[in-house]
Amino acid sequence: MNDLVKNKEKDKLAKDDRLEVNNMELRFGGVTALSRLSYDIGQSQITAIIGPNGAGKTSNLNCINGFYQPQRGEISFNDKKINGLPPYKIAQLGISRTFQNMQLYTGLSTVDNLMAARHIHLRPKLLASCLYYGWGRNKEIKHREIVEEIIDFLEMEPIRHKIVGSLPYGERKRVDLGRALALEPRLLLLDEPMAGMNVEEKEDMARFIIDINELRKIPIVLVEHDMGVVMDICDKVIVLDFGVKVAEGSPEEIKTNPDVIRVYLGDEG
Repeated sequence: MNDLVKNKEKDKLAKDDRLEVNNMELRFGGVTALSRLSYDIGQSQITAIIGPNGAGKTSNLNCINGFYQPQRGEISFNDKKINGLPPYKIAQLGISRTFQNMQLYTGLSTVDNLMAARHIHLRPKLLASCLYYGWGRNKEIKHREIVEEIIDFLEMEPIRHKIVGSLPYGERKRVDLGRALALEPRLLLLDEPMAGMNVEEKEDMARFIIDINELRKIPIVLVEHDMGVVMDICDKVIVLDFGVKVAEGSPEEIKTNPDVIRVYLGDEG
């Protein structure tokens, strides 16, 4: 009964998770990277942000997690304004992400990389940590259990003790995703998680993304260039062109949208 109550409460929390972007503008000198961008991300959605190179997709993610500060507009998560907050504060609110260029600890093992990502949940007491007993020991056991669950979830058992720098590219991408999950996110931002992967690796990554969304009830914002993947796994698609939103809708709506066709294929004649 207690587990049932906990699960219901967890689902209730998940339903409240919402990201809202209102009239966001980002400029670099005379260059406008994002212009009056507005959208919202709801619970249990996988939302793709697509567009040509230079459309502002990664800049959008950088604004959400505090790496860039937009000059105008507001970004809110669960009705709390987050633009203006430093990245670590935004991470503490439950927004986690992966990057195009992975920033892993290449000299450490998979387990150690995931444990390092637990840092925002670690509040060690000096004496207990030094002596490693009681409260300090129990806390580390709990964190290691969470890491082991992620390793099992992402099928990383064969590489759990391997040095990350020696792993193939696709497996390092999986470690990067696992590290984002180790923060216990309530919103997950994925910046080109399948870039550079072969077909089999992409299929595995797509399966993990769907499982994260469906089983863990985590809304996901996905930047991806593979339109086959986007149309297969996403609930909503937002299309950017030179920082402007040109379309938003379901994959089926986006496929036939004339503005989207123009962005990708150019004007006829």
